[in-house]
Amino acid sequence: MKIYINIIRVMLVIILLAGCSNDILEETPPNILSGPTILQDYNGFESAMNGLYYLARFGRWQSEKLENALNGVDNMTSNARRSDIFWNWTSSNNPSDDDLTEIWQWLYEIVNASNTIIYYADKDVDWSGGSDTPENNKLRVVAEARAIRGWAYRRLAYSWGDVPLVLEMPQGLKTDWERTPIAEVRKAVISDYKFGANYIPTEASLQGRITKGAVQTLLAEMYLTIGKPDSALYWCNQVISNPAYELMTERYGVLAADPTGSAFGDMFKPGNQNREQGNKEALWVFQFELFNPIDEQGHQLARSMIGTYTKIKVVGTDGKSVAPLQYIVPRGGRGKSYFAATKWWFDSYESTDDRAQNYILRTSFRLQTEEENNIGYTGAGKLQADKLPAGYNYGDTIWCNWDEDITADNYKVNDWPYSRKGDGTSPTDVQADYAWTDQIYIRLADTYLLKAEAQYKLGDADGAATTINVIRARSHAIPIAAAQVDIDFILDERSRELFLEEERRMTLLRTHKWFERTQLHNKFGGEKITLRDTIFPIPQDVIDANLTGDFPQNPGY
Repeated sequence: MKIYINIIRVMLVIILLAGCSNDILEETPPNILSGPTILQDYNGFESAMNGLYYLARFGRWQSEKLENALNGVDNMTSNARRSDIFWNWTSSNNPSDDDLTEIWQWLYEIVNASNTIIYYADKDVDWSGGSDTPENNKLRVVAEARAIRGWAYRRLAYSWGDVPLVLEMPQGLKTDWERTPIAEVRKAVISDYKFGANYIPTEASLQGRITKGAVQTLLAEMYLTIGKPDSALYWCNQVISNPAYELMTERYGVLAADPTGSAFGDMFKPGNQNREQGNKEALWVFQFELFNPIDEQGHQLARSMIGTYTKIKVVGTDGKSVAPLQYIVPRGGRGKSYFAATKWWFDSYESTDDRAQNYILRTSFRLQTEEENNIGYTGAGKLQADKLPAGYNYGDTIWCNWDEDITADNYKVNDWPYSRKGDGTSPTDVQADYAWTDQIYIRLADTYLLKAEAQYKLGDADGAATTINVIRARSHAIPIAAAQVDIDFILDERSRELFLEEERRMTLLRTHKWFERTQLHNKFGGEKITLRDTIFPIPQDVIDANLTGDFPQNPGY
């Protein structure tokens, strides 16, 4: 079953309703609800966990959280623009930016929600229920809460460096928070992940929840972050050797018989993302569901990434300009192209690479009849046929164009190609603001590439090349030799494989490559970054709320 929940179920976990009128690190619980009332038995904790995962998926649901992790890097730049930071770092990356405040608040809501679950788990609780023992039920719930807490602190540390480390449920208003050194924060993250890896099951306790393999992959990533590739390699091997997890190298699921598809592309077709749907590579998948009367919230990935293709102009043989393309289901619905892949990213693929073919990377459109445009559409009325410029026929191809970089003099580009990993518009409303495909967040290919990085850092270039070639073989990319392996090649391969999945900014910060590679490849914003931008400014609201203690700002702000 899905984990979608009524907002009332979220309210059952009082800590989720975080208020920031006085202290952005603490919640203001509703007077009518309390932890002791709700968190008394197994079912209450299951509702609490649903609320926690509801919060976690905000990272794909809400624009500011999504863009902050994906844009302003080597493979992604602003296009139509939403946030000003990523094209105008000099003045817009400042402590008053609303997006940064929202993200800080969201992550501490997750921390506080996790702490509340952990705190009440040690009270007098009836843990009977489900298919496991009471003891195992408790261990699994606490393990998931700790893993999600560690996941939130992972992003807090990457984003702001030293941040307050809160591992207990707040017992009242606090106005003298102190910033904890980042090394101590990451030590706590590793501790949370290790506990999670011990007690979280191989298969998720409920569709959409974190698996053992996902936690172990996050643990490997964190060990690479702190310079312990030997430990990272150990945890990668724990995941890869688990027979429940495997790379998808054969066609499967929805549209498996479509001759234009591939094993790689199949993973991103609606109905194929989850392990329960046959995707044994998926380790953690965020859930979004259409036509759910309880929770129909979609994600922002499609709207943010899909191109503004209905504005593409084509000049016919009569010299007149026509915008031929209509919004339809197979094209992903209405895109706004807030951000777009950089030219470098498109050019990084070989011609044989499945990951760059049109069924996964939109580089062209076919002019279609009314009948063709209504395939998959179940809404009111009929969608129109594409308009034909003079001299064109149905079946002709309209090509996207990435000959020139997106720059300050060349943005809001309508015919820019885009990844189709986020496709999934409503079949009844092709102009909807959201998409409803479940979103793969962590999969086994990520684990393989972390393993290659660990091998390279341990001096085993041959092993790293072998590991990378496992990934490349699946997509029919040319095998590489050990001499080609370095950290930049590994980052290139991560970009080709995990575009729109990995939080690219954090990957580049982890490898100390964000500044160099963003300057090199991002031509609309990258030219304005400075070293101070490797971490964001502490939101001014946070500093102002710390009434009785000093809360220093990050350097340069």
